[in-house]
Amino acid sequence: MAKVHPTERQVSGPCSMNSAGKETFTIWMKSLVCHTNGCTVFDSKGQIVYRVENYDTKGSSEVHLMNLHGHVLFTILKKKLQILGCWNGYRGNFTSRKKEKPSFQVKKCCRILRGDRVCEVRVGFNKYFMVSLGRKKQGFKIVNSGGDIIAEVKQKQLPTGMVLGDDVLTLEIEPSIDQALTVALVLVYGLMNRRL
Repeated sequence: MAKVHPTERQVSGPCSMNSAGKETFTIWMKSLVCHTNGCTVFDSKGQIVYRVENYDTKGSSEVHLMNLHGHVLFTILKKKLQILGCWNGYRGNFTSRKKEKPSFQVKKCCRILRGDRVCEVRVGFNKYFMVSLGRKKQGFKIVNSGGDIIAEVKQKQLPTGMVLGDDVLTLEIEPSIDQALTVALVLVYGLMNRRL
């Protein structure tokens, strides 16, 4: 069976860094459980590091990002009655509906005013944007308010140049960026586009 994970040089640790110092992951927008929606995230060694098993319908209003062992890292909830779409992310298994502040919030940008910005992301007092890579390109990047790229998602391409299906993506994250948070933001992007 062919492997879908990156073929970068191998180093010890949960993931590998490519020549630019970025950590590389492969996201397969499929669940490992039959007949469910979700996704699986592999590190550069082909090991599963994150997963989502969504037993409800696609575009669910509640999704849980888990590690390999099923421990919930983030709970992502879609806010109801939002015109453009808004998602809140909470660390851990958010079961109580108290007035707890979310760890992050993602708001879809208005199509007329947004330019190439797809979403605005707030993590505490920090602001980030999800920016489209273009209409013909599959993917997006996450940039900080200064325009610096902190992560980029694009369709996976093999070293031979062959592009894999639109359900296999490469995620590159800058060093010292919270990996679980970045994967959670990618999941929100997938929810917005009804891929989960």
